[in-house]
Amino acid sequence: MKYDISTLTSEAVSLLKSLISIPSVSRDEERAADCLQQYIEIQGMETGRLGNNVWCLSPGFDLGRPTLLLNSHIDTVKPVQGWRHDPFKPMLEANGKLYGLGSNDAGASVVSLLQVFLTLCRTNQRYNLIYLASCEEEVSGAGGIESVLGQLPPIGFAIVGEPTEMQPAIAEKGLMVLDVTATGRSGHAARNEGDNAIYKVLDDIAWFRDYQFERVSPLLGPVKMSVTMVQAGTQHNVIPDRCTFVVDVRSNECYTNQEIFEEIGRHIRCEAKARSFRLGSSHAPANHPLVKRAVALGRVPFGSPTLSDQALMPFPSLKMGPGKSARSHTADEFIFVREIEEAIGLYLELLDGAELPSL
Repeated sequence: MKYDISTLTSEAVSLLKSLISIPSVSRDEERAADCLQQYIEIQGMETGRLGNNVWCLSPGFDLGRPTLLLNSHIDTVKPVQGWRHDPFKPMLEANGKLYGLGSNDAGASVVSLLQVFLTLCRTNQRYNLIYLASCEEEVSGAGGIESVLGQLPPIGFAIVGEPTEMQPAIAEKGLMVLDVTATGRSGHAARNEGDNAIYKVLDDIAWFRDYQFERVSPLLGPVKMSVTMVQAGTQHNVIPDRCTFVVDVRSNECYTNQEIFEEIGRHIRCEAKARSFRLGSSHAPANHPLVKRAVALGRVPFGSPTLSDQALMPFPSLKMGPGKSARSHTADEFIFVREIEEAIGLYLELLDGAELPSL
């Protein structure tokens, strides 16, 4: 079926300008959610809402058919230093470059996927569609997508809109943050007293730097561990009795975060505590019909090092959206209108007439 991509793009850009003009930093997305919900309902669709998450089911939803989720997030990070433009004032240049906070990450995906959803809802497909604009993605908040999935019908597959230059990320690294503590005994630095907690962490820090997990992903590479923060001591002449450090662990799909944590515990002497195991690595089978169809459209599957709401989805998904990841969280963030136009066209080619496996 032929679609009026130009009109769909114009609608998407107009909505994106409205969203840019509404500050929607994580956990403060209410006005943006209101705007999006109102837009969807004006199109004659019923919406659901929980907190600042907004969703919509395709008409004639049939639990006997497989269900595809189209998801992106409406929240943004705080504006960084260095903006030359007002981050909340959309500015469209003659060359089609649209400036604004959240334009690239992930407003362009929000509006592109919505136009695709509304368009496909007017056609006959062999699967159900759910559109979900989630909140708190940038902080992996409990009030975001994790709170919503239990309210929705069973989902077989998801497309997550994030800036990937419309290449399909079929695997994504997970995240686990560790707080590691060594305990010593205080004493005067001028005398041979105390048990220095700093010295106790040195071997463990070196281990985190050097250790290589055995299983390496062809898409995501090895598990990556980085010591990112160290804290100890109160003043120069006191032997510290406590030293703590933080480890950023990026998991591949070959391990669960729990498995990585247990492996770490077998090697270090300090006490380690994981803040959470919930942000695991995610991946989609390379032989999934939508992955194969993306490849047939000239898309190149890859593994993504950055985290998204995929980490909280208990079903397969791929990450694919307009824009470039390198623009995210930067001053003078922007998206090109042509990128939105390309995204809408590619999404429709990918999904119109697609065959999805049953649950």
